Amino acid sequence: MSNKGSDQAEVIIVGAGFAGLTAARELVKVGRSVIVLEARDRVGGRVCTHTLEDGTALDVGGQWTGPGQDRIIALGQEMGVASFPTYGADQSHIEYVNGERRVYRGAVPDGDVESLGEVVQAIMSLDQMSQEVPLESPWDAPKAREWDAQTFQGWMDANLKSDASRDRMALAIEAVYAVEPHDLSLLHMLFYARSGNGLLTLVSTEGGAQQDRFDGGAQLVAIRVAQELAHRVRLSSPVRRISQDGAGVTVEGDGFAVNGEQAVVTVPPALAGRIEYRPAMPSLRDQLTQRTPMGSVIKVQVVYDRPFWRDDGLSGRVVSDLHPVRITFDNSPIRGTPGVLVTFIEGGDGRRYSSASPDERRSAVLGCLERYFGPKAASPTHYVDRDWSAEEFSRGCYGAVFPAGTWVSCGMALREPVGRIHWAGTETATINAGYIDGAVRSGERVAAEVLETLAVPAARA
Repeated sequence: MSNKGSDQAEVIIVGAGFAGLTAARELVKVGRSVIVLEARDRVGGRVCTHTLEDGTALDVGGQWTGPGQDRIIALGQEMGVASFPTYGADQSHIEYVNGERRVYRGAVPDGDVESLGEVVQAIMSLDQMSQEVPLESPWDAPKAREWDAQTFQGWMDANLKSDASRDRMALAIEAVYAVEPHDLSLLHMLFYARSGNGLLTLVSTEGGAQQDRFDGGAQLVAIRVAQELAHRVRLSSPVRRISQDGAGVTVEGDGFAVNGEQAVVTVPPALAGRIEYRPAMPSLRDQLTQRTPMGSVIKVQVVYDRPFWRDDGLSGRVVSDLHPVRITFDNSPIRGTPGVLVTFIEGGDGRRYSSASPDERRSAVLGCLERYFGPKAASPTHYVDRDWSAEEFSRGCYGAVFPAGTWVSCGMALREPVGRIHWAGTETATINAGYIDGAVRSGERVAAEVLETLAVPAARA
């Protein structure tokens, strides 16, 4: 990886997250020349690993994989990065509701059977509805206009009878989308759920999207891909302008300009819209980038000498109605020490606590953890949080959100190339959209798309 090199390649890729790195790798495999321009001083995009002095890897960005996420699993294996299961499958979990702490085993809490049953039935109904949403074109669903015209909050209000049921469903939405139910359309919720093999899969650990982790951190996979690409990856190179004409594309930033035949933009739509294009984007594409905000999340890792909760047979998993910490997992490394609890401040809480001081956030998080796990939780050895909404080149996580009306009015511009400019990134995926696997799949898809447009003989990079 470098900041210097040739100012010309066949394909210029904007972004060295998993989408950009995968696209570059696929193109290099068949002898095409590429330059990858990354704004940050690291690779990985919304996947980032913070390493403690003792070598403990803390995933402060995306981290999990699960069944059906075949492309990231395969890439991890190719890069020699081992996986291991999230701790706690055979242990007891905690539910904290209305100030009462309950311990339970199994997939769901055993308290408040009525509301739990209603939520499970609702999830089954939603997953059945999602089967009507074409993954390549959600706007073509038979009820697309009806579903896209309403928020998911509206659907909950009309279909869930009790406040307890609505609260539980809202927690699931926050955990998966990092927004409030009123922030996204019903159609978007259904598309995303079908893309990830159902909402039940997305909220599950064993057999679900939170099943496995990478030993050494998920960013290690990206780092090893970037090492393969070597000089082709240029860090600290934020792109400000992309120009295209009959001769090719020019991609410019602060103090650099690179030329190519095709460009691939892999950043989220909201950030892609901040790049200047010459000529300007078609109005539909520009409207899309104006209407797809990012989710809001602060990811928190709290480190202890050892995972003391395991002494009591606890998994480290919590579901709670207590703000701002409503979900936790045991995020300890495979060797078992130190003990790590990971939690998330999401949606409205994420927006509110983004403006809080670091000390206020820490105090709020530890206060919740102490209620869940007892006084030992109040005295960690390390506390690390990452506010993704405050990151200049992310502006939020986990992904872009489609509010009411967006899919039907602008969704068709999401993947459609504009001249020599192509689009990738996890938001453009049809399978596992919003996840690392979706980013990898989008990189593979866009590489194939670009290859179809390159008519000249392959040139070795």
